[in-house]
Amino acid sequence: MFTLTQLVSFVAVAEELHFTRAAERLRMTQPPLSRQIQLLEHDLGVQLLDRTNRTVRLTPAGRSFLNEARTILRQAEAAALSARQVSAGEAGAIAIGFTGASAHSSLGPLLDVARSAMPGTEIVLREMVTRDQLEAITGGSLDLGMIRPSSTGPDLATRPAIREGLLAAVPREHPLAEGDEVLPVHVFDEQEVLMYSPVEARYFHELLVSVFRAAQVTPRFTQYLSQVHSLLAMVNAGWGIAFVPESAAQMRFPGITFRSLELPDPAPVELHLVWRKNNDNPVLHSLLRHL
Repeated sequence: MFTLTQLVSFVAVAEELHFTRAAERLRMTQPPLSRQIQLLEHDLGVQLLDRTNRTVRLTPAGRSFLNEARTILRQAEAAALSARQVSAGEAGAIAIGFTGASAHSSLGPLLDVARSAMPGTEIVLREMVTRDQLEAITGGSLDLGMIRPSSTGPDLATRPAIREGLLAAVPREHPLAEGDEVLPVHVFDEQEVLMYSPVEARYFHELLVSVFRAAQVTPRFTQYLSQVHSLLAMVNAGWGIAFVPESAAQMRFPGITFRSLELPDPAPVELHLVWRKNNDNPVLHSLLRHL
């Protein structure tokens, strides 16, 4: 079977129709160039060039083979470029998990970075709660997760992505929906509040418990839900008050007023990036560098 070196040699001679000029173009001497052409013709079993002491011409077989040789060389160059891009993390695929609420805060900027810095990368998005993301990352089906702070094993690496404030989502007809002043937490004592599930939304559940405990507030929890958009849908239906990340205010519900809260920590809601330490996907590490 012929080699790429033989194809490069043939294309140079076929385009120059002169062995000396072709040898100069390839930065080699004429005898090894002639030898490459002879080996190629032997491997193919056909004569590609009519050559005399003064002229070089392509045979009909040579003219046909020239087009195919150019195609093969272009494909070889494309394959080499693709391999280099994948190795450098500039191409390939990455699976990214995100929570529903993070889609309104960090997911957009992260995707903007990925598209501008690594335009050849295929991005697969999966909406998952934090617990499911951690399982998928450990199992290898997810490369990068966007999770709420959570205990992780020694095989996982994390780093903070953003911090944001906490808002009260209040039914529009509720007395606490009136005004624009910052609300102290104690005004929610004995109010009907939609709470996060202690299992599926453990982070938000524990965050609110600590906020209420610090303010010595005892709301009346009416429902336990796991997703921010589900809580907001219930608030919109008038079923109670919910406490949501600041970015959730981008979800427009006609029956909800968002009120700012007076808190010791003005930005208590955190979102972290998490990945498996031994993940060898070059795209993952390239994205982490750009982020």
